[in-house]
Amino acid sequence: MAIQPDSIALWTIDWMSLRAEFLRLGVRVFLKRRSREFNLETWRSNMHATEHLVPHPPARCRTTQVKVGPRTLYRIETDRSDRKRNLLYLHGGAYVSGGPTHYRHFTWRMADTFRACVWALEYHLAPEHPFPAALDDAMAAYTWLSQNTPEGGQLFVMGDSAGGGLTLGLLMRLRDEVKPLPVAAVALSPWTDLALTGASLASNAASDPMLNVHHLPVFSDYYLAGADPRSPYASPLYGDAGGLPPVLIQVGGDEILRDDAVRMAEKLQSHNPRTRLEVWPRMPHVWQLFVPFLPEAGKAIAQIGEFIADVR
Repeated sequence: MAIQPDSIALWTIDWMSLRAEFLRLGVRVFLKRRSREFNLETWRSNMHATEHLVPHPPARCRTTQVKVGPRTLYRIETDRSDRKRNLLYLHGGAYVSGGPTHYRHFTWRMADTFRACVWALEYHLAPEHPFPAALDDAMAAYTWLSQNTPEGGQLFVMGDSAGGGLTLGLLMRLRDEVKPLPVAAVALSPWTDLALTGASLASNAASDPMLNVHHLPVFSDYYLAGADPRSPYASPLYGDAGGLPPVLIQVGGDEILRDDAVRMAEKLQSHNPRTRLEVWPRMPHVWQLFVPFLPEAGKAIAQIGEFIADVR
């Protein structure tokens, strides 16, 4: 079933997108790795070196570290947070890197947008902890939240990139195990197909200013460690979308993962018409993280807030 026109938001470039053009150039120069070779230690070292550049949240934000067995959650709340509304956030990083620290400038904004407490999960990373370790962590964190947040409250799940795929895999596993589902979910530039069959992997390889298509097989191999790349819990594109809550998917039109998002949205909407896909022209991978520099990031966050208001 094709996505209906009123379910797709295609945002046009306006004068404010001059910043977006500078951003595209900057990330292409400084972030996109042209080499086909990939070195995990260098990748992680570079990620670690950028942690101090991530802006700290404002004074009205409170961050608390919470241990849930061997897992760590960071509870982020602002003066707008309602403790009866809770959001599990699953970070990106191709399953091999990243963590909540890289999102501290973003997760407090999600706390404002959702008017909720955000719980950012520090899940185990591949290749040391391959599939299904990240999903097991997400499942344990969500189950703990469902049991330790106020009765009658609302739960949401959100993730970006690999965390977006993990969000969708979590929904499928919750449904399959007959566990309570979240009210809604949000996936930003989700990686939904670790079998790497999307046409945009080739068609957008040159135009994507951030991701190197040659690195994706390496990330996939690290995470799967021999598991079936079409396992629905690893690649939700191959799963049954029946019985899932509404999902908002945002993706950039030039991304190599564009078709991961579009095909996933088609599948989700065939079962739940409240699912929404937004394809934003010329936006880089997970551009929402470039708030407040990028006007389109603020607009995208506002759209997330509107979606949540509509479905709850």
